[in-house]
Amino acid sequence: MTMRRTVGAAVAAVALLVAVGGTAGTSAAAAQAPAPAPAAGTCDVLAPGASAMAEGAVRAACEQIGVWYTWGGGHGPQPGPTYGQIDPSDPDSAHDPERLGFDCSGLVRHAYARAAGGDPLAGNAYHQFHSPQVHQRFTAAQGTAPLLPGDLLAWGSAGSIHHVAVYLGAGRMVEARESGTRITVSDVRLGGDYAGAVRIAASAAPGTFSTWGTDVWTHQEPSTTSPRVHRFTGPTLVRIECQKHAEPVTAEGYTNDAWSYLPEYGAWITNIYIKGAAWLDGVRTCP
Repeated sequence: MTMRRTVGAAVAAVALLVAVGGTAGTSAAAAQAPAPAPAAGTCDVLAPGASAMAEGAVRAACEQIGVWYTWGGGHGPQPGPTYGQIDPSDPDSAHDPERLGFDCSGLVRHAYARAAGGDPLAGNAYHQFHSPQVHQRFTAAQGTAPLLPGDLLAWGSAGSIHHVAVYLGAGRMVEARESGTRITVSDVRLGGDYAGAVRIAASAAPGTFSTWGTDVWTHQEPSTTSPRVHRFTGPTLVRIECQKHAEPVTAEGYTNDAWSYLPEYGAWITNIYIKGAAWLDGVRTCP
């Protein structure tokens, strides 16, 4: 009985304090306290400091948790999930044509299209890592310390990026990893062939143009007989450093001797496949 009376008295005392405003200060402080950060195991923005666009990209990617990875998924005419293709090098992709979803770069494309509007990161992981939208780069040796939510983590080498994921913060990322799996949150993998990360800006770098056409190759020199460097499967934003007159090319009903140098790719492309005038306005002449 003593214990019950004591508890009852304590409850009554608390009630009295609330009635006379004795806990008002505490209540106000609680009302003003920031909401707790999401748990590290959830898919959300897990650290402060990112731009509104980057946070939007994180949340757009997180909305796809549980959706199938499918090779080639997300690379239709517009951003969004598509049915995939069979990857000849991966037996696990046999059912990808039946699965609606994304591959790694398709997920990134969708996330940033939702956040930024338009289609700023069309292309595969290699194109995204070298995009004119890249504002800042981080080496593999820097680890995750300088990264912010929305940064793109990449694996491979500068000349052959094969995987990309969206950083959440707190050493976590959201990714479409491989055939037979679904989009998920993972710990960042800094070993192996981790190549570093890039931060995406809201606007493209000066001198940015779009390619057009499909299966367009760049070359080591401004000549179609020089070794091929990289293939643009569809329209892709590229930064052009300079242009020059070189080998005349006839394609798509046009003839032009102008070639543009793409510094992110270390390669040349005929101006026929660059949207704009035959000789691009505002682009300097290469030495």
